[in-house]
Amino acid sequence: MLLEAVLSVGTDLELHSTLQHLVDSATELTGARYGSLGVLDPDSGRLTELFTSGEAAETPAEGDEDGEQDLVQVPIRVHTEAFGTLHLAGKRSGSFTEDDEALLRVLASQAGIAIGNARLYETARLRERWIEGAAAVTTALLTGRSADDALLTVAERARILADAAAGVILQPTAAGGMEIVAASTLDDPGDLVGTTIAPGSPVLVQLLGGEPVFIEDSSTDPRMTTQVRARFGPSMMLPLQSGGRLIGTLALPRRRGERPYTAVDRLLASQFASQAALALVMADAQHNREQLAVYEDRDRIARDLHDLVVQRLFATGMMLESTQRRTVAPDMIELLDRAVDELHATIHEVRTAIVTLQQPPPDAPNRIDSP
Repeated sequence: MLLEAVLSVGTDLELHSTLQHLVDSATELTGARYGSLGVLDPDSGRLTELFTSGEAAETPAEGDEDGEQDLVQVPIRVHTEAFGTLHLAGKRSGSFTEDDEALLRVLASQAGIAIGNARLYETARLRERWIEGAAAVTTALLTGRSADDALLTVAERARILADAAAGVILQPTAAGGMEIVAASTLDDPGDLVGTTIAPGSPVLVQLLGGEPVFIEDSSTDPRMTTQVRARFGPSMMLPLQSGGRLIGTLALPRRRGERPYTAVDRLLASQFASQAALALVMADAQHNREQLAVYEDRDRIARDLHDLVVQRLFATGMMLESTQRRTVAPDMIELLDRAVDELHATIHEVRTAIVTLQQPPPDAPNRIDSP
């Protein structure tokens, strides 16, 4: 039975399935009525997930007339890290023995190895998803999207990858704060866009300094001051910067009560933010290059109009004026007068168009930022 239990725990590389198999196997192996595995957060030591098996609704008081129930627990360690604790209660026949505890220790030891393998597999899958997401964002941004669409693309892709309730982009304001300029949520994000972080906020100081901010509970953390914080729990706020240039901040909040972000989540999201920032800078530089190419075409057209069209029109006008002086017929003189006037008006309009073409719009880029 122990061998079967060990095999059942070690055959699945999906972490949640592995943990559920562990609780089920331990409960069946020892004949316990109820089993649970509490997973600890390695940073805070708090319980983050609970897996149960057996008569989960039964309380200790219901399991025993005296209100006491036979209990046994074994710690689960992955390498040297405390992962969680396996609890078993209410042995169906008699009480838990030393043999039961010995079996559980063997099972827990093997489970630690299986959990470690499952963690590696899960991390590899997450890393692959984030890398694919970053590549998709880069491709989308370099297809010539507008600045607003580019920011929304980053926010939406990051929200999906992080399994967050929202993905928002904040940018610095003239007053020294930060404002949400793009938001992606499953609901209407309208109430998020325009939300500002006031100057002087502790969170803002870190973000403007290029430091990430990780929040355990946005609704209770005193550093969070926006009016929308009450609906969110765990959150990551990651600076979007490239080459020392701060573009903005990517925030990924989850709903209140949802699982916190792990160290792996934070690392992968931070790497995504760095790549997304580089893609935004590259897209902006590409947009500037395209605009400059348009302005160069305008200059070339203006030169062609001046050098060819205006000169030919002027020469034609002079020919008509010369012909007019040699003509004695009144009707021909009047006709030539109208033709010369039309030519002069046309020359004036063309010169006006040339001046307009030579004046770039106010938002014309005068240099291309190197990504």
